[in-house]
Amino acid sequence: MKPISLIAGFVTVGVWTLLSRVLGFVREILIAAYLGAGPVAEAFLIAFSLPNMFRRFFAEGAFNMAFVPMFSKRLESGDDPQGFAQDAFVAMTFLLTAFTILGVVFMPALVWLMASGFDGDARFTLAVSYGRWAFPYILFISLAALLSGVLNATGRFAAAAAAPVLLNVILVGAMLLAALFTTPDASDPVIGSALAYAVPFAGIAQLVLVWVAAKRAGFPLALRRPRLTPDLKKLAIIAAPAALAGGVVQINLLVGRNVASAYDGAIAWLVYADRLYQLPLGVVGIAIGVVLLPDLARRLAAGDDAGGRDAFNRAAELSLALTIPAAVALLTIAVPLVSVLFERGAFSSDDTASTAIAVMIYGLGLPAFVLQKTLQPLFFAREDTKRPFYYAVAAMVINAVIAIGLAPHVGFLAAALATTFAAWAMVVLLWRGARSLGDAATLDARFKRRIWRIILASAIMGVVLWSAAAAMNPMLHTHTIRYIALAVLVSIGIGVYGLSGQLIGAFKLAEFRRAMRRG
Repeated sequence: MKPISLIAGFVTVGVWTLLSRVLGFVREILIAAYLGAGPVAEAFLIAFSLPNMFRRFFAEGAFNMAFVPMFSKRLESGDDPQGFAQDAFVAMTFLLTAFTILGVVFMPALVWLMASGFDGDARFTLAVSYGRWAFPYILFISLAALLSGVLNATGRFAAAAAAPVLLNVILVGAMLLAALFTTPDASDPVIGSALAYAVPFAGIAQLVLVWVAAKRAGFPLALRRPRLTPDLKKLAIIAAPAALAGGVVQINLLVGRNVASAYDGAIAWLVYADRLYQLPLGVVGIAIGVVLLPDLARRLAAGDDAGGRDAFNRAAELSLALTIPAAVALLTIAVPLVSVLFERGAFSSDDTASTAIAVMIYGLGLPAFVLQKTLQPLFFAREDTKRPFYYAVAAMVINAVIAIGLAPHVGFLAAALATTFAAWAMVVLLWRGARSLGDAATLDARFKRRIWRIILASAIMGVVLWSAAAAMNPMLHTHTIRYIALAVLVSIGIGVYGLSGQLIGAFKLAEFRRAMRRG
């Protein structure tokens, strides 16, 4: 694959991910408006986080990171990629069906592990009920992730990137439908129940979408009797460290949620803050990771080390060119963002203040979250999943020490601080380890020349953005025009960054235009 296709693939994934994240904002805005940061909201958010946590453990964190490079190499060599994908699909179906049944049976224990602070109050009972409805989502979304890996490896990114849009459309529809038959109240479980019931149906819709796309791409995977082949054994050996690494990341989530569950409303504040920083992370980091991994795997299989180095450098450069200004924006205009997007209905000004502080802390870690998505494919493309696991364990220890140690002093913010510090620690460890992987992991002259200009352009944008937010403060708090005011503020930031970046040589807009035309 030519480097230009890497950019075109990134844009395809990024655009669909942007649409998904925007709809995710709509979902969270409605949850905040109907349920605020109350017990029903916290119960659903914990219940929904359980299948998503294990999805990252099984599908994205482990199976796909091992599956995609192996499948890509078979695709490159023509060594029966269809059979390999079919065996993996069947194995995952049987494994996750059993796991789903166990999860539903032992849901009280899972809820306690995720939010022990709920024990003894109404949130616990609600979270268990919602969790039993939502948990089967893990089966459908994990199978969808495997099929997405097949599509991504063949250079077909659109269907896999579009699938998450269905989740948000269905959940938003469920809330609006429930609101027609009840008077929304933060303590009324009706809307929470509607959300929980809709989750598994959303998973089925996503699975159907990518299954049809994979069939059209020449990979019609179907259920049959499972068999343990030598290739699946190899896949399991490679996936095991990645699964453990995924488990470590989820332990970080467990620690953070447990710390937050001791403070009323904190789970919701962190989730709403997470939604804000996940927008640039999803559009940039996840898109880069999805496109870069199969590209690197194919290049390494073909012996194209120089091409691999160029792909890594351009991915890192593009990631930071889009992420650093986003991080600066989260730091400078966190309060206007949270206030305009979430403050209505059951979501109060106090909720805005708490959520905004968490947004700023996550903003400090945003470049680190994205750099992880750029550095990890260097290891996974070589089927090296052990070292990322060791690094994840070290980051887990850092996360736990900071979250638990700081909680008595800074409350729920300890969870956000721990996440950010652990993310930067993970980047440092990945970068040190990547230096032993050869030329593909070295920074070229263009990256070194441009990174400082990207930082300077972002700083210029930050100063202008902060000044503009101060001048527009009355408009940002006027209900009739605050959405327009926020749009103008964001447009100012984009315009200033684009202009200053172009003038000082942080990037060249013409490069992106040529890339898309040729891609």
